[in-house]
Amino acid sequence: MKVLISAYSCEPGRGSERGVGWNVACEAAKRHEVWVLTRPDESKEAIEAELLARPIPNFHFVYCTLPFWQDSMRFGQSGAMQIHYYLWQIQAYFVARRLHQDIKFDVIHHVTFVKYSAPSLLSLIPTPFVWGPVGGGESAPSKFWKDFSLRARLYELARNFVRNVGQRDPLVTLTVHNSTIVRATTDDTAKRLYYMGASQVHVVPEVGLLDEEISVLNNFPSPSSQPIRFISMGRLLHWKGFHLGIQAFAKANLPDAEYWLVGNGPELDNLQYLAQDCGVANQIKFWGRLSREDTLENLGKSHVLVHPSLHDSGGWVCIEAMASGRPVICLDLGGPAVQVTEQAGFKIPAHKPEQTVDDIALAMRKLAYAPDLRVRMGQVGKKIVDENFSWKVVGKRLDNTYQNAVSLHGKA
Repeated sequence: MKVLISAYSCEPGRGSERGVGWNVACEAAKRHEVWVLTRPDESKEAIEAELLARPIPNFHFVYCTLPFWQDSMRFGQSGAMQIHYYLWQIQAYFVARRLHQDIKFDVIHHVTFVKYSAPSLLSLIPTPFVWGPVGGGESAPSKFWKDFSLRARLYELARNFVRNVGQRDPLVTLTVHNSTIVRATTDDTAKRLYYMGASQVHVVPEVGLLDEEISVLNNFPSPSSQPIRFISMGRLLHWKGFHLGIQAFAKANLPDAEYWLVGNGPELDNLQYLAQDCGVANQIKFWGRLSREDTLENLGKSHVLVHPSLHDSGGWVCIEAMASGRPVICLDLGGPAVQVTEQAGFKIPAHKPEQTVDDIALAMRKLAYAPDLRVRMGQVGKKIVDENFSWKVVGKRLDNTYQNAVSLHGKA
């Protein structure tokens, strides 16, 4: 088929949104002729260098940017980029409409940003349209706000406001109603999409790993039995919940254990103070921001991943940990709740902070004193990743989605 993919963020060799855009497009191009609509300012050089080194047949890139704001990074990466993203969707519609007149696409697919509360006007083009998976519908439970700083609370309030405005945006409503197939990253986002008028939503994780990445992670050796080492990886943000991990580690009372935190961010000082206040500063090591290679090396030296995120659409670190045979302790929220099963780790209910800390501490103690349990959970985790989260498997599912979209559109 002739497929048009809208990927505002798209770059080879990267994770997060950029990696999603690139890898989804690559998998689609293995089976179909693919055009990718993206921006030139962020990734054009990297894309062209990759295609020069490793050409991919029937793969075409179309770069489009705003005539009055060509550099999306000019005014920062937060609010200004979201405005640029919204306006880019309008520009992309006119470019895509002209392309469709010449090429006659069989399917159009919006891939990135993975954001349910912003429109994709490509849904207005009269051809089967696949939206997502989109996320962002997850929220930190209100009882956990009491531990947030004023800055963090203002962030959550602003995030809620922007989402609520987006849900009432007529262009977003059009996107929902014009989508042949809607895909959401989590149950929370699916509920919001149903509220907005979607008739059927498929919950599909956005994350994936390349076969070679899975192979490397699968071959990580088990670390020595002592000391038991827990690890958390990610930006040190309030909603990542690392403060819950530190409190739980202190409560678990494991004097010979270590807890490593890899990443940097605005919560660093607060987390270091918390570690001192809890009396475990000598057992916790803050590594700061590391390269992906060094981060995964540290994962290989650890026994258990702790990922207590309060609203996470994805959770890449969880599938990396499972691929490496490490059990995962996460909250039963968002993307990690979709990825991690009870056989591969502990999904902690998040009713209130005190209960959550107690339950994480109990999980830590169980895993610290049960090496056989760690091995069993690690083996299950590897199997889950092999069967569900390789980009090859994602590509097969995507092909089925395209076929279903064409069939459903024909019946409409």
